[in-house]
Amino acid sequence: MKVTVVGAGAVGASCAEYIAIKDFASEVVLLDIKEGYAEGKAMDLMQCASLNGFDTKITGVTNDYSKTANSDICVITSGIPRKPGMTREELIGINAGIVKSVATSLLEHSPNMILIVVSNPMDTMTYLAHKSLDMPKNRIIGMGGALDSARFKYRLAEALGAPISDVDGMVIGGHSDTGMVPLTSHATRNSIKVSEFLSEERLEQVAADTKVGGATLTKLLGTSAWYAPGAAVSGLVQAIACDQKKIYPCSTFLEGEYGLNDICIGVPVVLGKNGIEEIVDIPLSEAEKEHMKSSAEGVRKTNGLLEV
Repeated sequence: MKVTVVGAGAVGASCAEYIAIKDFASEVVLLDIKEGYAEGKAMDLMQCASLNGFDTKITGVTNDYSKTANSDICVITSGIPRKPGMTREELIGINAGIVKSVATSLLEHSPNMILIVVSNPMDTMTYLAHKSLDMPKNRIIGMGGALDSARFKYRLAEALGAPISDVDGMVIGGHSDTGMVPLTSHATRNSIKVSEFLSEERLEQVAADTKVGGATLTKLLGTSAWYAPGAAVSGLVQAIACDQKKIYPCSTFLEGEYGLNDICIGVPVVLGKNGIEEIVDIPLSEAEKEHMKSSAEGVRKTNGLLEV
């Protein structure tokens, strides 16, 4: 199992670290355009191997896509990160060119790869990959919902005063501050609906805090978060590499599912060795349906800025 991560910044390096620590891949290639940067990150991570007990080989390369050849899974984290006050959508002009170039180079050397897009605005970058690459739709995946759902569960556990292992919940829709649709109607504490424990007002606050989860961290840190995004990506990679058949909300190309067409947006999917193996249709409340519709309109507006 060979995994390539493009972009050796905070998210890419964290992703490589978590994949290595889980020890399911034989090799992780970390690629960056900055001379020596990926090599340095890879060396630092490899010096953790004996300390953290993993045997995954981590290789760093500067802009040499030949070293990524025959990768099973490729992850694109490259692009400029969000700055304080910047929306994910404002990144589109710069990041679209980067993602298209990177994705094309990866496919050239790994024609059977499964591609995971992390770069923002993620749903639009995933759509760009679909329109730019000659690949089956099940092999192009956008990572957003897994991270947003982790932030949702964090906020739910906080509100409940419960251990996070007791809490389950999911966020679908667009990966943006206004586009996220936290499914409070489906959220549970040990199989009991959270509405049994929390008032509607408190649940609305949990959802609101979830939606600005990324912006909150950007304001505090001065840049985008990296630990949780890296962990979210590694979870998707492991589900595919180990054929786990796990359900994650991922941005995928829809052709009628959830009443949507010609759009990439977050919905529950089953992840296995073939990438997206099934799109899971779940019932939504009327409010959630309206939020999903509004979210899709926002994603389409951003897609309209693309030149594809």
